[in-house]
Amino acid sequence: MKSSRPALIAASAALAAAAATATGASTATGESAPPQIVAPDGMGLVWSDEFDGDTIDPTNWTFDIGAGGWGNGEAQYYTDRPENARIENGALVIELRQEQFEGSYYTSARLKTLGLREFQYGRIEARVLVPRGAGTWPAFWALGADFDPTSSDPARQWPHVGEIDIMEHVGREPDLTFGTIHGPGYSGAGGLSRWNRRDHDIADDFHTFAVEWDADGIEWFYDGESFYEIGPDDLGGRDWVFDHPFFLILNLALGGTFGGNIALDLEFPLRYEVDYVRVFQEPT
Repeated sequence: MKSSRPALIAASAALAAAAATATGASTATGESAPPQIVAPDGMGLVWSDEFDGDTIDPTNWTFDIGAGGWGNGEAQYYTDRPENARIENGALVIELRQEQFEGSYYTSARLKTLGLREFQYGRIEARVLVPRGAGTWPAFWALGADFDPTSSDPARQWPHVGEIDIMEHVGREPDLTFGTIHGPGYSGAGGLSRWNRRDHDIADDFHTFAVEWDADGIEWFYDGESFYEIGPDDLGGRDWVFDHPFFLILNLALGGTFGGNIALDLEFPLRYEVDYVRVFQEPT
């Protein structure tokens, strides 16, 4: 990662520019990218979901179902209903609705590639449009693929499996996103994070969020611009747990420990739109 950093930064800027202009891309798997998808130098497209079908692809995504956000105190109930997650006009729409459902007063969706798609190293990116309003908490992130919350083995539980937050945004900070890692000894409020403050509201338009990840560390990008880098030598002797496959997650939460207070003037439904998710890797 570090040895080819200038080339990768230039390639990331080219990727962001291409993402802003590319239209009509089709779902691709395999080593060659369609012409409108620009791969970083030395990498090829190994998987993507362009969300250009009629329904969410069950070979790529499954759902978490339930309330509370698994310890985060979130207000929504996650469902797998099309009311909360569907394909519209070539994008994945995760819709946060104000409605009574299974004891909650809001519904949303959390999609994951667990058991379907997993990746170790490369560039992982998504082009997304986040919703507006205090209390909203959209995210694009990854967990270690050996995660099993029912296991008695701590190595298969959070945070020991590792978490990479490629993008988190909280609506109470409209010009800010976060890139973070969580692992043993640096999780929750102690996660190792960097603020990505901008001179515009993030919800004003689509933006591309990415990480470039290899054995030397992880680097975060916003619209092709690097804003954070961290590696094993930066952990002060704590374990680096980012040397194994991870699965991807997209979700829209409301409230909770990070989302914060829910604004009284939120206009429901709220939408988190995902134009695509792509993974590029070097040839093996």
